[in-house]
Amino acid sequence: MHTREEQLQAFRRMLDILDELRVKCPWDAKQTNESLRPNTIEETFELAEALADNDQKNIMKELGDVLLHIAFYSKIGSEKGQFDIADVCNALSDKLVFRHPHVFGDTKADSTEEVLNNWEQLKLKEKDGNKTVLGGVPSALPALIKANRIQEKARNVGFDWEEPSQVWDKVEEEISEVKAEIAKGDAVALEQEFGDLMFAVVNAARLYGVNPENALEKTNRKFIRRFNHLEKTCRERGLDLGSMSLAEMDAIWDEAKRLGL
Repeated sequence: MHTREEQLQAFRRMLDILDELRVKCPWDAKQTNESLRPNTIEETFELAEALADNDQKNIMKELGDVLLHIAFYSKIGSEKGQFDIADVCNALSDKLVFRHPHVFGDTKADSTEEVLNNWEQLKLKEKDGNKTVLGGVPSALPALIKANRIQEKARNVGFDWEEPSQVWDKVEEEISEVKAEIAKGDAVALEQEFGDLMFAVVNAARLYGVNPENALEKTNRKFIRRFNHLEKTCRERGLDLGSMSLAEMDAIWDEAKRLGL
């Protein structure tokens, strides 16, 4: 691993290279916050994929891509006379110190739960912080992640079930309401009830210490592996997937499960 001085030298080298690209490269020179935004979103998802794969080489690569975007936005900000990378780093450092009084101040917090209980209150006290408990949840977050963040923030101010087991009555209630709307045939109401059910399931996952986004992504990947096995097996056996019965497909699906896919 590198020394702190080597790390700082590497960071300076990246900034120097970006400065030169901004002047000499036609593509880099014309980029704006608006033009970079779609690429930033893509790079963030690529990092998320590398993290899900626990692919250390790709995690390092994708972190670099994300870091480039942070530096690029800071460079654009400095060109406009608004802020530069030092402002970004200092603002982050100030926030970290303020939000960790149990480390940098006199507040006591001996557990993760105590830290989280203080977190939202500290954010509300910040000069430019959130004005409401849920104000810091980005509206553009994917719905599953947003539901989890909403519930976490509500929990941090005490709005939560007293015991995790209590959530199952709510889940069962929402299932009953979904079934009732299916019987009625009201598509608008059915969509709403499915939303309520999924929100309750996210709540249950959170209460039992499971990140619902990670859990669902692992299931997605498992389904893809097993379905790929189904397709591959059908090709090898000369079978037409589209004309097979569900029972025939299930038999091959069970093979995939036995193989640990």
